[in-house]
Amino acid sequence: MRLTDAQMAEYEDRGFLVFPGLVSRDEVEILRQDLQRVMGIENEAVIREKTGTVRTVFRVHDEASPTASPPFQALSTLPRVLDPARQVLGDEAVYVYHTKCNLKDAIDGAIWQWHQDYGYWKTDGVARSDMTTSLLMLDEATEIGGCLYFIPSSHKLGRLDPEMDETTTSYKLWTVPKPQVIAMMERFGDPVAITGKPGTVVLFHPNLVHGSGHNMSRYSRWHIYTVYNQVSNRPQGVEKPRPEWVVARRCEPLATGDDDGIRQTATQTATQTAADSARAAE
Repeated sequence: MRLTDAQMAEYEDRGFLVFPGLVSRDEVEILRQDLQRVMGIENEAVIREKTGTVRTVFRVHDEASPTASPPFQALSTLPRVLDPARQVLGDEAVYVYHTKCNLKDAIDGAIWQWHQDYGYWKTDGVARSDMTTSLLMLDEATEIGGCLYFIPSSHKLGRLDPEMDETTTSYKLWTVPKPQVIAMMERFGDPVAITGKPGTVVLFHPNLVHGSGHNMSRYSRWHIYTVYNQVSNRPQGVEKPRPEWVVARRCEPLATGDDDGIRQTATQTATQTAADSARAAE
């Protein structure tokens, strides 16, 4: 999929693009089913709320990870997902910096404070904000359900000095100080609710200020974030690097996958399950 000149200009100006229905309902269901499996894994890459519900699952894209998921590996290399990321980065040689599945269960799903993603990633040793995030909605995102909010064009401010919030939720986060958030809303206008049906994909800049509220609805709100980085921009050494489940150590350029890759993983899983059942019956 090739972005138009108008879409490229919109990304540069507003900091994000929305693609309704880019991933089909049956592909979304395959991803959801495998995520249900991964959520049951006991590993440090599975982060839980104070209530015990799963908040985030990291590193689903990497076959070497304990939380590896073949459908999510296929998602990261789908041409309709990967090519727009390459285009906004102006580079064919990109890799997955990290993947995370943010899960907001009905009623229990907690907030994500106002922040910039590059606010943290620079501390990982990433020299430039030449990165982009592809968000896929696995559930319908609604305002009452704790959808994401963007402050359009806030990425133009560059990286803001963040402050660490270790108390609001179970996950420590570098956040944008409140006075700066209010000032940028006065400058750029009120935040925009990023709502959409399952299968909607959103591409956004790492300096775009964003956050989300509590899920007050009776429905879950699951999102998968695939972060792409230029190979030339891979993290350089820092004194205390974060673990591999949040900052990938494998930085080889991605090869474009098959556009039917998610469905192929489901077929392969069904074939393997049938073969295992046959062997067990012998």
